[in-house]
Amino acid sequence: MNGAPSSSIPSEALSLWLALRRLPGVGHRTQLDLLEHFGSVENIFSAGAGLLEKALTGKPEAIRAILAGPDAPALQTELEWLREPGHHLITWADPGYPPLLREIPDPPLMFYVLGERALLSGPQLAVVGSRNPTPMGRENAHAFAKSLAAAGVTVTSGLALGIDGAAHRGALEAGGTTVAVAGTGLDRVYPARHRELAHEIVGHGGALVSEFPLGTPPLPENFPVRNRIISGLSLGTLVVEAALQSGSLITARLATEQGREVFAIPGSIHSPQARGCHALIRQGAKLVETAQDILEELGPLASLTRRATPENADAVRPLDPSMNALLEHIGHDPVTVDVLIERSGLTADAVSSMLLQMELNGLVSSCPGGKIQRIS
Repeated sequence: MNGAPSSSIPSEALSLWLALRRLPGVGHRTQLDLLEHFGSVENIFSAGAGLLEKALTGKPEAIRAILAGPDAPALQTELEWLREPGHHLITWADPGYPPLLREIPDPPLMFYVLGERALLSGPQLAVVGSRNPTPMGRENAHAFAKSLAAAGVTVTSGLALGIDGAAHRGALEAGGTTVAVAGTGLDRVYPARHRELAHEIVGHGGALVSEFPLGTPPLPENFPVRNRIISGLSLGTLVVEAALQSGSLITARLATEQGREVFAIPGSIHSPQARGCHALIRQGAKLVETAQDILEELGPLASLTRRATPENADAVRPLDPSMNALLEHIGHDPVTVDVLIERSGLTADAVSSMLLQMELNGLVSSCPGGKIQRIS
């Protein structure tokens, strides 16, 4: 395999980043502390023993690894993987690091991406739930994801069986985009029966994401860890169905700790798969009955995702002619939704959906009194 890696990181720095992640006995929080202390990954590996001993007290193996420098043969598999088109390594120093993910308490130092990396800085909603959903739960996940994707929101989930898979497929059916955060290295797909789904996600403009090195198997402890990335990339998390001991409740708890919205769909009081959602609602999650309930909440939050670099403009889809026509009806003075419905002749649902996408694109903003104003 020839050529430079497709990652935005200079080739000479890639080995340093990969070596930093492999330091023995050093977790990602300490790795971030090292970067803050020394200023760059290059400065870490050029520091002398004395400075390293002050920064890594009690970690002689890590100090020896830094002084020895990157082990190129051990990193060769990952370097070759990164040479493939659409294969990326996004690091903490990358200006394209997703701004919402950067804000969480324990952001990953770096992570791998297969597919459209700019999508990760656009508006996303996490959709999670049971691996063994009821038929209605599966249908709800598919329908909610389809509506959200049609409105311009990227659906983010974990590629698992059940609700995750239904959400990814709903987004794809709408012609929208979806992100799958894996609990393995990106050189493998788990579960194996979702291999075709993973290819569809990437082939239709989405992305696969993992902070785990290539070759990492689906260890049970990986999945609670990756859940913080699912919620951390997203404006909010929707729990479709979950038992009281479901891992989806971990994702919801993480979303709350990260200051993100949590939504839950209620179910039958007799269904074990509804009890987790009911518990979340009692704890303050927003009860939702339609995707429109979520879209109304997400609109004012969309500006949080517009702190990315210009390269992320590719993640925003152009407006279709009907949306451009609606934009003309808005003008530059604040106007109510009811007035827009009257001017345009469109339904309330159509106008609300179009307004959300326009707000996500930075074309309009919400004003006091429920009015909408065009942004010059």
